[in-house]
Order: sequence, then structure tokens, then C-alpha cells
Amino acid sequence: MPEPVAAIRLIMPTRDSWRLLPRLVRSLQAQTLNQWQATFIDASELPETPAWLEDLCGRDPRFRWQPQRPGAGGIFAAMNQGFELAGPHDWLLFWGSDDWAAGPTVLAEALEGLDAATAAGKPPDLLVASGRYVELPEGAEPRAGRRSVFHWHHSYRRSLLLGSTPPHQATLIGPGARQLAGAYNADFQLAADLDHFLRLSRFPGLRVGRIPLELVHMGAGGVSAQQTRRRLQEVRRAYRSAFGALWPLPFLLRYRQRLLSRMTLERSRP
Repeated sequence: MPEPVAAIRLIMPTRDSWRLLPRLVRSLQAQTLNQWQATFIDASELPETPAWLEDLCGRDPRFRWQPQRPGAGGIFAAMNQGFELAGPHDWLLFWGSDDWAAGPTVLAEALEGLDAATAAGKPPDLLVASGRYVELPEGAEPRAGRRSVFHWHHSYRRSLLLGSTPPHQATLIGPGARQLAGAYNADFQLAADLDHFLRLSRFPGLRVGRIPLELVHMGAGGVSAQQTRRRLQEVRRAYRSAFGALWPLPFLLRYRQRLLSRMTLERSRP
């Protein structure tokens, strides 16, 4: 009997962001892979975004949308609504309104990486690629920013302890990972992705696949960048829950790595 066909299901929270969506949509419509479906979870207060989404979904059945549940605010609540939509063989990928595919073949390459790992007898629970932040100054050309990469240190949990984290926009969450850790923790508003990856690290049987693929471009300056103090508090709480008294080590190394990445980027620019 043939193995069930894996598919990529993208979940994208939106909130009054219809002006940002055409770039994301075009990047998906250009994909060479057909085994994907995209669902917008919309929390807009104004009518423009729902009307835009309704028109898009009427023209292209690969896109769907649904309102975010009342009383369940925030990006990660929308993502949790997306967790509920996943079929038994779906691989979830979470993007924001200001993210887009890095090229027309990236979803195909991600699925090829998954197929290769599965054929080798080690189907992963997480498949981790990389992303890149892109600065989008008004009235000027986009400018490449720092890469978001998961640095591997011999094991998944050790990599997290040493301050590295999979970029959630470039990490496909498989059925196995969903069975182990469920959805995002609703107690976190800005660092639920980090908490989720840390909770997964408690399972010694977790299988993590990594592929050398720049999967996604991400608009710099999102919500978490605008709420630095709260994000730092949540990051500290997530590390303390995972590593106890050792929490300062991953906390400091996390931001050291980001600082070094920015410095390297600045030195490379003309």
C-alpha cells in the first residue's frame, strides 16, 4: 500500500494587513509545488482585509480564510486555530502577513528534503530550514538583513541550551511533533514559538531534520520587535522553565548570536 502523500499547509494570521498580502500570495502562486494549501486566520477590525481575502479565495481555491475566534487574541492564538486544521499527514508552516517565499522552488525543495529523510528510514518530526529578514524602507528598494539560522551543536536540546532556536517561519511542524507537544502555550504572547521548541526538547525520541535551504523572507520590524521588554520577559520565562538555574546561559547566548549576526551583516555591506 503506498505511503500517504505529505502536504504543506501554511497558516497565516492577518489583522488589517491586506496591503501586505499581495507579495506573499504571488510568492505562493509562483511555486512549482502543487501540494500546498494556505489558510488565513483573520482578526481584522476593518472590512478591507476580509473583503480582499474573500475575493482571493474565490479566485484561487488553494487559499482559504476564516475569522479568528472572538476572545482569542494575538498571533499565537490564531496559529493555534491553525493547528486544529492540520490533517494527519500535513506539515504546518506559519508565516505572517509580511513574509513571503524566498523563491519559486522552495516548497518543492522542502518537501524533497522531507521525502529524502523519510526514504532513509528516519522521518523527522521537525524539518528546519533558514530564513532571512528583509528591510522594507518606504520608497526605497528592499535590503537584505540578517539570516535566521538554527545552529546545530550535536543534539537538538544542546543546540537550544547554547542559545540557538529554529526560526518558526522556516520550520515545518510534522504530525509527530504535534502529537508530542500539541499547540502553542496560550500563556505566551510573543515567545510561544520558543516555548514550543523548548517543550519539544524534553522528548528524547524527537527527530529533527535540517536542510540547507533559505525558505522564507521576513519583513523586519514585526510586533515582537516593537514590544522588546515583554518579549525579553517571556524568553527568560521559557528558558527558566526548560533549563532551570541554567537559564542565563541560553538567554545570553541567544542575543549574543543575534548581535554577531548583525555585526557580520553590517561589515559585509558596501
